[in-house]
Amino acid sequence: MQPSSGGAGPRSRPVLLAEVAQATQRLADAGVPSPRFDAEELAAYVHGVKRGELHRVADADFDARYWEAVARREAREPLQHITGRAFFRYLELQVGPGVFVPRPETESVVGWAIDAVRAMDVAEPLIVDLCTGTGAIALALAQEVPRSRVHAVELDEGAHGWAAKNVEGSRVTLHHGDALRALPELDGQVDLVISNPPYIPLTEWEYVAPEARDHDPSLALFSGEDGLDVIRGLERTAHRLLRPGGVVVVEHADTQGGQVPWIFAEDRGWADAADHPDLNNRPRFATARREVP
Repeated sequence: MQPSSGGAGPRSRPVLLAEVAQATQRLADAGVPSPRFDAEELAAYVHGVKRGELHRVADADFDARYWEAVARREAREPLQHITGRAFFRYLELQVGPGVFVPRPETESVVGWAIDAVRAMDVAEPLIVDLCTGTGAIALALAQEVPRSRVHAVELDEGAHGWAAKNVEGSRVTLHHGDALRALPELDGQVDLVISNPPYIPLTEWEYVAPEARDHDPSLALFSGEDGLDVIRGLERTAHRLLRPGGVVVVEHADTQGGQVPWIFAEDRGWADAADHPDLNNRPRFATARREVP
């Protein structure tokens, strides 16, 4: 039975806000991690307003399709698949089935990379984003480092299609191919290589949130028994692409803190390998610099 907002008498607040309160409880009961935010975001999407404008929606304009959207989220379909959009730093991206939805944790990874590129004495830095997914990282770098030349690589056909939509009209050059064999024409020239690769161990499948496990492409999630197979491959790709002194930035799971920097070892041509925390102070990404001969 569809939830009701009550009788026909005077109301202490707009209908939509009362419905949002009920939706929040339903989403919380379903185990959704951010029930209030999601209930408000769905209400804003359905009614064509911003979240801060929900109180302005007249009672007569309440759209019952809101409860269809809430039911989808209650079933743990990703919020971004329902609204068709994801927000990342200063970007609004098109997303949907077949592409990994960018997470807030990755914003701190990109922030570090932007600072690193800006600190380089390079007029037009050359940047490569491997395993680009939606293109979020590549687009953020192109937008926030205005004179950069950014290449993005994606293997999965479905994800590549979403990336193509997002980078259209931007300065990002998108490539459809394997990140581990990508862009040999740029060998030894790149200033920064960045990646948010798959890094979940296959043994942890059952512990992955339903939004990711049941809706994100497996290719974007899982990477061998310890989750580090792709990162090991990216280490060689990054070393091949980077100029001496160039920097690599790779996201990883918070449980892999301390493991990833060892992949970028001195005897493999790296210096200054280190781990960095995200905004929640959890180990989130590793960086290293290609050794200067």
